[in-house]
Amino acid sequence: MRAGLPLALPGMRIGLLGGSFDPAHEGHVHITEQAMRRFRLDRVWWLVSPGNPLKPRGPAPLEERLRIAADVMRNPRVEITAIEARLGTRMTADTIAGVQSLYPFVRFVWLMGADNMVQFDRWDRWSQIAASVPIGVIARPGWRMPARFSRAARGLWRYRLPEGQEFRLADCAPPAWALINVPMSNMSSTAIRARKAGART
Repeated sequence: MRAGLPLALPGMRIGLLGGSFDPAHEGHVHITEQAMRRFRLDRVWWLVSPGNPLKPRGPAPLEERLRIAADVMRNPRVEITAIEARLGTRMTADTIAGVQSLYPFVRFVWLMGADNMVQFDRWDRWSQIAASVPIGVIARPGWRMPARFSRAARGLWRYRLPEGQEFRLADCAPPAWALINVPMSNMSSTAIRARKAGART
């Protein structure tokens, strides 16, 4: 985990995985390592957000979430960052623009779970996001088919890479996206928070 900005060399392929990570868990590790392998990424940056505008309740304090994320994710090719807090951004479109401005010669890929693809059309300036950076979608339990036929997927259908070609994603000019199926993990931050709340009662 870096207090400052992550280091990156020109030409690197770097996946950006945003989220509240409240808390980070082995499911996040699983999809990160699968995405790194399947999309042939050099690095993945976890963008631990100050807060999620689509979630009604606020997350745990940022420093606590960063600490837990660093404990959970031990892969040296994954950076745990609070880059959104540093940039002063809350919306993904602004975060991507800020990161691309700081690292103009890096090939970024935005990573998201298939559940987020289902609601992607509700994100602020989602079409601008799709036009700014390739998108790697990772299947999660129960979300494969809904993601494939979501409103955003239908709008971006002609830009989807054929199955088996996802390794090319980072080299594609946006809009471009790929959906990968990976061994499933049923862990979720919501379930972990619920278990902790139950243990306190």
